[in-house]
Amino acid sequence: MTLNEKLKITIIEELNLEEITPEEIDDDAPLFGDGLALDSLDAVELVVQVQKYFGVEIKDMEEGRVAFQSINALGHFIEERQAA
Repeated sequence: MTLNEKLKITIIEELNLEEITPEEIDDDAPLFGDGLALDSLDAVELVVQVQKYFGVEIKDMEEGRVAFQSINALGHFIEERQAA
């Protein structure tokens, strides 16, 4: 299973997104707004889940803004931090 697949499953399960499957999430679609339509509470939960499941800390809003652009962006962010 790829990192992007793990991210999609984690997001669906942890945010209780019952009406979507991992296959329906486009890797380049925005996580907020027109994409998955996540909100600020979801962002807080995502920060916690990224730390819990991937051991990567998102320290502030600026890092979150970059990391949470899409599944691809979040996967890239996690890979960079894990390699450091």
